[in-house]
Amino acid sequence: MFGTYLDRDLGNGENVSAFPDFDRHEPSVPERVPEQRRKFRTIWISDIHLGTKGCNAELLIDFLDSVDSETMYLVGDIVDGWRLKKKFYWPDAHNDIVWRILKRAKRGTRIVYIPGNHDEMFRQFTGMHFGGIEIRRAAFHDTADGRRLMVLHGDEFDAVMLSHRWLAFVGDSLYHFMMRLNQWVNSLRKAFGLSYWSLSKMAKHKVKNAVEFIGKYEEVVARAAAERGVDGVVCGHIHTAEHRMFDNIEYWNDGDWVEGCNALVEHADGRMEILNWPEEMAKREERERQQAEHAVAAAA
Repeated sequence: MFGTYLDRDLGNGENVSAFPDFDRHEPSVPERVPEQRRKFRTIWISDIHLGTKGCNAELLIDFLDSVDSETMYLVGDIVDGWRLKKKFYWPDAHNDIVWRILKRAKRGTRIVYIPGNHDEMFRQFTGMHFGGIEIRRAAFHDTADGRRLMVLHGDEFDAVMLSHRWLAFVGDSLYHFMMRLNQWVNSLRKAFGLSYWSLSKMAKHKVKNAVEFIGKYEEVVARAAAERGVDGVVCGHIHTAEHRMFDNIEYWNDGDWVEGCNALVEHADGRMEILNWPEEMAKREERERQQAEHAVAAAA
């Protein structure tokens, strides 16, 4: 699906052989099968931006190998068509992510893909199924405890996207400059044994206009959910994982896999939680370190 469409759309000399046949493809990073995956009723992820250097593929692969769910929502900007039209970039790790999602569908997980503004080229396939993946313009999800949630990417409520599309493209170029800087900073941190840290996420929370934009966006999305008579909304788009209440409406943003590396999950009882995967990995590594120390102490 991804390969065939992008080959046709790019027109830049790349051929479909750049994308493997995922039915026969084996990932470059073998699927890690832990003793027990963390099981959730539902998982929401968005803003992966496959096709860009900013995509934190290593962290997302670790996440996908560590969790399982009955349903998974891909809440837009999974593939970054804007950047791929400018310059083709598709490393093996991005194939590995697609392979893992398709394999999850084959294992029986319901996968619902809601394209966003960066992968809007897939919106023309709304209502169709590819490899077990449903493509929807929006969806409604009923939680285990009876709440009804509207699920959509969220660019529909971005005033810049709606009124000044050219400005959105300028902002996208500046954003990707920040992502390259973020990548360099984290390469340096990794060399010194430090954990992942998001430069752009820190900048967002420090800049007044960005904070005001995020707050207004969240309010507008929550108001739209109230007008549709649902209990809450799940979206992505602004790369800011968040849970807020607006009167009786729950607003959830599942974050992204470029800056924060977050996912939204629903537990078996309907309880919902935002996972920050770098923090989850750090906790796991600390547990493994403590277990190794206890094992050495017990053997001594």
